[in-house]
Amino acid sequence: MDAYKAIVTKRDTREYTDRKIPEEVLHRILMAGRMAGSSKNTEPVRLVIIQDREWLKEVATCGKFSQPLLTARVGIAVCCAPDGSDFDAGRAAQNMMVAAWNEGIASCPTSVHDQPCIIEKLRLPQEGEDPVTGRKGWRAVVILALGYPPEGAQMSMGRARVDMGEYVHR
Repeated sequence: MDAYKAIVTKRDTREYTDRKIPEEVLHRILMAGRMAGSSKNTEPVRLVIIQDREWLKEVATCGKFSQPLLTARVGIAVCCAPDGSDFDAGRAAQNMMVAAWNEGIASCPTSVHDQPCIIEKLRLPQEGEDPVTGRKGWRAVVILALGYPPEGAQMSMGRARVDMGEYVHR
């Protein structure tokens, strides 16, 4: 699949089969996240890989809309340093979701609303402080649910997009 096709056909999917994601495929997905750019090349993003089903269930309790983690084969917590930008985490997350789709693996980003909960569940280090914002410790920005979609799975159709003339201004 070419990059453009992977981007425009990728849809969030919330159901997955039990089929294991091969380690070499997971490695390529993680490498896509690692290669994402970052502000001033600071590389503030770190990943926590969650493959244990019980751990995925525990992590899912930390978000309001994290049900996709309950059937995911892999969860990827995209975490940021105290002085890191959520934007950088988003760049890594999107790279990984597109790379996964290129491999036939569906994904869905899930929200992390309860930071104290997720910090505990992921055992994120809490040392360090951003001198500008005063933010302390590492945080989880988003957790990606990944897995192979079931045959005939309900794929998000994506809502109708705004017209290109409304989206682009010249």
